Amino acid sequence: MNWKPYIERYEKELLENVVPFWQNHAQDREYGGFFTCLDRDGSVYDYNKYMWMQWRIVYMFATLYASEYGKGHSDWLDIAERGFDFLYTHGRLPDGSYYFELNRKGEPAMAPFSIFSDCFAAMGSAALYKATGKTEYRAEAESAMASYLRRIPNPKGKYAKELPGKERYLSHGSYMILANLGCVMRDCLGTDRFEEDTRSAIRNVMEKFHNPEFKVIFENVRPDGSFDLESCEGRFINPGHGLESMWFMMRCGEAAGDEALIARAAEYAYEQYEFGLDRQYGGLFYFMDVLGRPHMELQYDMKLWWPHNEAVLAMLHAWRLTGEKKFLDAFLQMDEYSFSHFRDAEYGEWYGYLNRAGVPTHSLKGGKWKTFFHVPRCLLLSLEQMKKIQMKGV
Repeated sequence: MNWKPYIERYEKELLENVVPFWQNHAQDREYGGFFTCLDRDGSVYDYNKYMWMQWRIVYMFATLYASEYGKGHSDWLDIAERGFDFLYTHGRLPDGSYYFELNRKGEPAMAPFSIFSDCFAAMGSAALYKATGKTEYRAEAESAMASYLRRIPNPKGKYAKELPGKERYLSHGSYMILANLGCVMRDCLGTDRFEEDTRSAIRNVMEKFHNPEFKVIFENVRPDGSFDLESCEGRFINPGHGLESMWFMMRCGEAAGDEALIARAAEYAYEQYEFGLDRQYGGLFYFMDVLGRPHMELQYDMKLWWPHNEAVLAMLHAWRLTGEKKFLDAFLQMDEYSFSHFRDAEYGEWYGYLNRAGVPTHSLKGGKWKTFFHVPRCLLLSLEQMKKIQMKGV
């Protein structure tokens, strides 16, 4: 297969359509930090600053600067470093955790109820250390990582709304993120400090959340590893999360030379893809019930940008690492759907939310949950995978 047209298209999309949109519209030059609530044309429709979204921007600009595309782009590093300064100064609590939300000026607006604020602080700081070698970034990466690990057993702590009568679950999201975070720490910091935590997270993901009967990855399982088929929460399937998790696992497996992990993760990814595919309208469903029962989330049948980004990455990794043609076919299907439905050729960037038929329902390009992260990460890592595949001549 000739990968040159795909490489050229992905490079153009990243460097001419996606990066400039955020570079031109997201920077708050008055107070610091970033605007993430951006309408189709890049205009700001809300000024609050959500910690996940803020740190993800730091991570992506630092990562891009450290990539093969960063030469001559000190402006990307400057964006990331100024973002770090704002977030560290205004978003960090004395215990090392981070608020969920700040107002435009940087004043705390929402309590630190989410451990993923700490996760993305660790990722952003680690990426900055890799890009600069500055010890302050390494120190904060390790501090935020320690906060994330400390909070996993009770993620929301005193901010939790659940009472003793609520069913308790292990969350797939917490462990898949930890596995990836451990790999980021190793890659960016050059440390094996978190290796045992990473290996434990990989074991949890691969042994506890995949159901061999339904051939799908559950988002929630009971603490004893059993599956709850009597509640919506127990039957909850998130196709995009499972696909993202499995390309994390494939990268971890490749780094460790674990061929068995790679093979299992690739097969689980394909099962997740097959389960989530909308065979009538194309694309992937957002949320699903493993038994096909009604879903409480009203957006369950929508098509969101990020599951398709994760599907592209999962299928590219699986194709390169296994050579099984079904993965290439799935990549081509997801590539075509993504570029023909989410991409905005007029204003740049991608729409985030489509109805089941594939028509945009929201004009926004960023918000409380969408930022400069999934699309550029997908494009950048896809380019990495494509170039490796091209070198193999397949």
